[in-house]
Amino acid sequence: MKREERYEAVLARHERLGEELAKPATIKNQRLYRKLAREHSDLGEVAKAINEYRDLERRGEEDREVVKSADDTELVSLAESELEEIDARMEELNEQIKHLLIPRDPDDTRNTVLEIRAGTGGNEASLFSADLVRMYRLFAESNKWKVEILSSNPTEIGGYKEIILLITGQDVYGRLKFERGVHRVQRVPVTESGGRIHTSAVSVAVLPEAEEVDVKIESKDLRIDVYKSSGPGGQSVNTTDSAVRVTHVPTGMVVTCQDEKSQHKNKAKALKVLRARLLEKARGEQEEKIAEARRTMVGSGDRSAKIRTYNFPQGRVTDHRIGLTLHSLNGVLDGDLEEIIEALSVAHREELLSKGIDFDETSNEDGE
Repeated sequence: MKREERYEAVLARHERLGEELAKPATIKNQRLYRKLAREHSDLGEVAKAINEYRDLERRGEEDREVVKSADDTELVSLAESELEEIDARMEELNEQIKHLLIPRDPDDTRNTVLEIRAGTGGNEASLFSADLVRMYRLFAESNKWKVEILSSNPTEIGGYKEIILLITGQDVYGRLKFERGVHRVQRVPVTESGGRIHTSAVSVAVLPEAEEVDVKIESKDLRIDVYKSSGPGGQSVNTTDSAVRVTHVPTGMVVTCQDEKSQHKNKAKALKVLRARLLEKARGEQEEKIAEARRTMVGSGDRSAKIRTYNFPQGRVTDHRIGLTLHSLNGVLDGDLEEIIEALSVAHREELLSKGIDFDETSNEDGE
């Protein structure tokens, strides 16, 4: 599709969405209204840039006419000078619009279920799990997000075998989705007397929180077991059957929760995790059927892939997907993830752009 045709289509869509949002039937359907309002807001920024581009285009044509026909050398000089500024700004706007028109992942605005599990490395891996929990908590705090523990399996030395967090706020999934994968740490464990560097690994799963309308869970498909909760090492910390184990029979998925003293609250949290996992499973199955799955160099769903290394002796963090190395390990572990996440987002957008958004005026007429 030619640039002008695409711009016209965007402006027309933005106008139609505004009309649709004003209809009483749309206002009554809050789910539809929120969906259309998000799209209208996203396209609003694009429409503003397109209108500025077109305004500059008109001014450029006027200046070129002056350069071509005017006898006043001073006037011609002014027009030529303005043309340079206009052409530079139009080029800048064209690139900006390209990026703004990249289809946004509809899940980006969702809250996130973040699952952190210790992998290879035993106690050291569990301690690094706790470090990652702290890192994400501090990052969430800097973004004014709320963090809630849905489930945890702590160790006696202050680590976590597994912990599941619910992070709520604006654009949480869109900001954290590139964190999924295996995080590797290289450091001297506190338990190592010889000073040898060990390598351990922790896996991070990032799931968009599922709403009840997204995933229907039938009561007949659930097996719910209750038992007494326990602390690190298996010691009993509760004398009542408050811990809950939920098994989704059709898929075999099992979720346990014992963090709350209330059996009802533990069940609600377990179902929240189960919904997120079922949504992720459904998305994965859908992606397998699509020829061009959303598996780019960034944000791949492959959780077995090593995505990042935290090297303590050298004080550096390396993200292997984009070859980014920062010598600010302490800052990153203190929640300063902005530079990494922004670099991953940019690489992701560039990858999407390379897969087919073309504004070349020589594009064929049918938009193929």
